[in-house]
Amino acid sequence: MNQDFKVVVADYSYVGWAAEICKEMEESAKARGTGIAKRSPDYLMLKMEEGKAVIAFAPDGNWAGFCYIECWGHGEYVANSGLIVSPRYRKGGLAKMIKHKIFELSRKLYPDAKVFGLTTGLAVMKINSELGYEPVTYSELTQDEAFWSGCKSCVNFDILTSKNRKNCLCTAMLYDPKDHYTPEETTQEFVKKEKIYERFLRLKQSSYRKNLKRNNFLMAMNGFFTGLFL
Repeated sequence: MNQDFKVVVADYSYVGWAAEICKEMEESAKARGTGIAKRSPDYLMLKMEEGKAVIAFAPDGNWAGFCYIECWGHGEYVANSGLIVSPRYRKGGLAKMIKHKIFELSRKLYPDAKVFGLTTGLAVMKINSELGYEPVTYSELTQDEAFWSGCKSCVNFDILTSKNRKNCLCTAMLYDPKDHYTPEETTQEFVKKEKIYERFLRLKQSSYRKNLKRNNFLMAMNGFFTGLFL
């Protein structure tokens, strides 16, 4: 892990970085071909001003990474969202540093809340496991409509709705402060099942996208034939 990075709790003095961070979030999601709930620069600024975000800087003074906290269900659930590492600083352990810092901040601000996350990446699943998260079903996440509405800007929203909000390309993970295994136990469990998780993620993404393409094709054909008789 590169100890030269500085990861701090963001405040109003860092709002000037919001637009650049927001742009990188969107571009990275497009490059990966995966979804992310879009957030505006103003939204990221608000999170900084509220002290509900962490920002990382490289030794050269440039921003290197970011993540923020969202609260749902009247404080019953907390999500660590928008994790991003600038491309030039990836592969150096910074994502892990940011995840640990934002988790620590979440536990400080909301000690009784269940902390959850959605991810399509095996690397993030591993980091979450090291913090004590466990894979869960979507039914164990917040049912706050405001949270799920945020998924509308994700490129995979059609998949989520086609599954009646019970599944999607993302894997759900949860840390329950009142009922959880130790980080050592969840880490060991992840290591044992890592290959299974990797295969499952690959198959799920392939299967869901094929089904979505098939459904869109059938809907288009249905519209075409319906139009012939109007």
